[in-house]
Amino acid sequence: MKLLESGQMYLETILVLSKKMSAVRAIDISEYMNYSKPSVSRAMGLLKNGGLINIDSKGYITLTDDGIIHAQKIYERHNVLTKMLEHIGVDKETALNDACKIEHVISDNTFNALKEFISKIEN
Repeated sequence: MKLLESGQMYLETILVLSKKMSAVRAIDISEYMNYSKPSVSRAMGLLKNGGLINIDSKGYITLTDDGIIHAQKIYERHNVLTKMLEHIGVDKETALNDACKIEHVISDNTFNALKEFISKIEN
């Protein structure tokens, strides 16, 4: 499934929240992302129909195996890009914000080269 930037952001948010709390609900996503409840509800419906999340009868949201793959990929990109920007002298807050934008458009080839470069300079 080809995900738009917003879908990637929702999956990444679910992953991040699931590391912080035992159960993730739409309201948690809404508060974390500062989005309206109707926007989050619509997005959750699309992600559920796309087979990327499950929502149980209590409204708890979990990532499917495919959802985890997508979320981990974007989360890794975010972390590597943030590190890279900080290594070249960008302050942490700007690095976090810029990485969030770049992670959605960078090619796999470029990302893998940056990841390899970061690995070399950190070792």
